[in-house]
Amino acid sequence: MTRYCAFFASLIVGGDRLSMADLRYAFEREELENAETVISSGNVLFDYEERPSEGLEELLAYLLRDRFDLTAFVAVRKREEIRAAVEENPFVGSDDAFVHSVLLERQPTRQQFGRLVGDHGSIGAERLALGDRCLFVDFGGPMGESLLTMEFIEKRLACRGAARNVRSLARIVAKM
Repeated sequence: MTRYCAFFASLIVGGDRLSMADLRYAFEREELENAETVISSGNVLFDYEERPSEGLEELLAYLLRDRFDLTAFVAVRKREEIRAAVEENPFVGSDDAFVHSVLLERQPTRQQFGRLVGDHGSIGAERLALGDRCLFVDFGGPMGESLLTMEFIEKRLACRGAARNVRSLARIVAKM
């Protein structure tokens, strides 16, 4: 069995929309073993047979639609991939509460990243770098105060993503 973490984007867990207990139960019903929610923001650790994460992302997106009538992108990563999303982030060491890794559904092209950087230059001072199926962002302040939104990022990169700050990612790696 391999240990994974599912990162649900734009999903309110623990609030009125979806309880963590219900989410864990849904994982267990799908034979995703040792399901455990962590950091109460749509992150679920689980064990499953080794397989490409894209297939697991599709399975979990289906599970969310089928069981809860909710739609959200889900990024699935193994421990080593999450660790890389922290260690390869060139902005770690700034105020890590404002440094994020956006876990992407696929690798954007250099042209798509160039478009994001070019279009972004007119709206803000955030710093951006591209990793392996990951976009590194230093917001320099609270993400919610930034004009650099996930919608803006996803449109230019032509793929969806789930953003987490590197502190949270490091805690998840330690828990795995």
